[in-house]
Amino acid sequence: SRLRQVQAGGGFSFAIPDYGVSYLKGVTGYGDIDLTRRLSAEVELHFDRIWTPTDIGEDTYFVGPRFSVLRRNRLNAYVKALGGIARFDFQAGSYNPPHSDTFAAFGVGGGVEFRASPHINVRAVDIEAQEWPGFHPNGLTPFVTTFGVAYVH
Repeated sequence: SRLRQVQAGGGFSFAIPDYGVSYLKGVTGYGDIDLTRRLSAEVELHFDRIWTPTDIGEDTYFVGPRFSVLRRNRLNAYVKALGGIARFDFQAGSYNPPHSDTFAAFGVGGGVEFRASPHINVRAVDIEAQEWPGFHPNGLTPFVTTFGVAYVH
């Protein structure tokens, strides 16, 4: 097995936005590069704004370390700690005038990937608890779940 892998993928995500009572659904793009057998660097972009019954959107642009806690055969279970920028949108049709606000944010989480073939990884589940401390008045704590597929090189 290769020690150094690079993967780029995408998937479907849904979020509990911590604002309103409805789920948000969207897409996620992600990429990882193995630094050692267990440590990787991950870049992750969530766009949870495609299906939004309450006319809000939450996007995050994160980067950080990912650590494999179990890596056997075709299975990779990992934990991660990411940070970056978050954007909250009031879309047209909401009770507020359409506008966006940007915040510093971070998230912790983990997931499970399976190697379906030498060049395909299936992200069976990735769960992430986020913290947006600058969101007025008391911060925001979205919870995002992702399912996806990545090409591995």
